[in-house]
Amino acid sequence: MLFDSYANSVLALANRIAMAPMTRCRADHADAVPNDMIREYYRQRASAGLIISEGLPVSDRARGYLNTPGLWNEAQAAGWKQTTDAVHAEGGRIFAQLWHCGRVAHAALHADGSSPAGPSIRPAATQTMIPGPDGKPVSADCGQPQALSMQEIHGVVDEFAHAAKLAMQAGFDGVEIHGANGYLLDQFRCPRVNNRSDAYGGSLANRYRLLLEVVDAIAAEVGPKRVAVRQSPYGPGNDMIVDPEPMKTYPWLARELNRRDIGFLHIYCQTADWIHDARHSMMPALRDAFHGAIIACGGFKTTPACEAILGRGHADLVAIGKPFISNPDLVERLRSGAELARWDNRTFYASGAAGYVDYPAL
Repeated sequence: MLFDSYANSVLALANRIAMAPMTRCRADHADAVPNDMIREYYRQRASAGLIISEGLPVSDRARGYLNTPGLWNEAQAAGWKQTTDAVHAEGGRIFAQLWHCGRVAHAALHADGSSPAGPSIRPAATQTMIPGPDGKPVSADCGQPQALSMQEIHGVVDEFAHAAKLAMQAGFDGVEIHGANGYLLDQFRCPRVNNRSDAYGGSLANRYRLLLEVVDAIAAEVGPKRVAVRQSPYGPGNDMIVDPEPMKTYPWLARELNRRDIGFLHIYCQTADWIHDARHSMMPALRDAFHGAIIACGGFKTTPACEAILGRGHADLVAIGKPFISNPDLVERLRSGAELARWDNRTFYASGAAGYVDYPAL
């Protein structure tokens, strides 16, 4: 199952293994243009059926971390074109994950010094990396956000649509909308963070309104079957609270995405537990609600674990994260049962080639 191909009406994948999106912080923050090292990193891992890129901020204000490559201008698109060409030359497929960090940010990361954007004005009780006095990264509390105005909300939708257009120009095979992990679109979903009283707050439909407007705008640019949406049920990351009604919330969104004929629903279990439990009700409920491809992510490291969730019919693809960092040939290692190399988490967000493009294949 895991090594079988997958196809929908517009896209064919060589196997059911996806490389999960992982922030690696290897770009120059000044221009956020992907470089030759980023191209090589993705080329090395092109045997995945689908690569989902690291989060790509859709504007300068969308940035929440230091040295993340972006996708809001022509120079960045041209840089990504080199990467997608390299992946395609190896027979791979790659989606651009489009990202707005929202309140998980700091004014020092934005060229104009603008405050983080949020649904409301509650700051995030978490930290990020910003340039220190000597230019080296230092840890800092996230800044006080400003609540987005109605006009600014509409501008965010336009930014996502523009980034999707650039993604197609750059040769990506599709786009994933990052609606998970406590970033802007998830912040609007969360009733603890979003206390708006207008059309973007209050009811479930209102709190998901921004995400669905982004989905519609991007589907109009790239076609619905090339769109993926990421969600993180039960996820507490970035100062979120577990949704108070998860079995209502996430199947509701899945039905809305199904109605729009979206190609992929990507479900990330931050705690790497419930998604592996065949008795848990979330994945079957999502499967009933959504008839496109479901990507399961969270703690998958072995072929049996991947094939278990595929065999239950709860997912169509399995996204794997950290093992892909230290095993560029992960697909072949899983296929052959070879030992996996260990990763060095000290290099996850560092600069340079160490722990990035220097892990050997078998």
